[in-house]
Formats: sequence, C-alpha cells, structure tokens
Amino acid sequence: MYLALAIIHLIMCFVLILVVLLQTGKGAQMGSAFGSGGSQTIFGARGTATFLSKLTTIAAIVFMLTSLSLAMISSRRGASSIIREEPTKAPQTQTTTPPAGSVPTSPTQSSPPPQR
Repeated sequence: MYLALAIIHLIMCFVLILVVLLQTGKGAQMGSAFGSGGSQTIFGARGTATFLSKLTTIAAIVFMLTSLSLAMISSRRGASSIIREEPTKAPQTQTTTPPAGSVPTSPTQSSPPPQR
C-alpha cells in the first residue's frame, strides 16, 4: 500500500511539473497593453479554463492527497526518523592521576636531602 502510494505520488509530481511548464504565463502578452493590438486583457477576466489549467488543478489535488496519505501512513508505522541512532556508551577507562602538588616516588628514587 505504502509503495503503491509512493509511486503514484512520484508520478503526480512529474505530471504536475510538466503541466505547469507547458502553460503560458498570465503576463505573456504584456506588450499588448502598450499598443500592439492584443485582444486579451492583462489583469481582467481570464475566460474559460483551458484543458491544461484543469489538468493542473486535478494533478495538484491528487498530489496533495497522496502527500497527506503518505504522511498519515508513515506516522502510524511508528517511523519517527529516517536516521536511526542507537545510543552508544563509550567505554570508561579508569586512569589514576596523582593529586595536584604531590611528587610521585619510585623505588629507584632516593629521598630528598634533609634541609639545614
């Protein structure tokens, strides 16, 4: 189910990109406002919806529905993150350090000479 929905979502993504890129922009005939004799109004009513605009609306609705469905399915599956990190504890090694100010003594070292 999840895989089929993900494939439909991916196809709708490409369809939506393709349909949007095939359409002409609203300001494509901006030069007609400055006396070149265009018949369309620039900021006025657009008229009837074309086939590409209807297809864009349908593709956008399906894309949004598949997005929401995939989000709901993945939240139910308990997947909180793609990256799964397991807490690792660093091995603790005990090192003995002498207290500050003390001089370590070794068997080969002689005792300090007495002070006079």
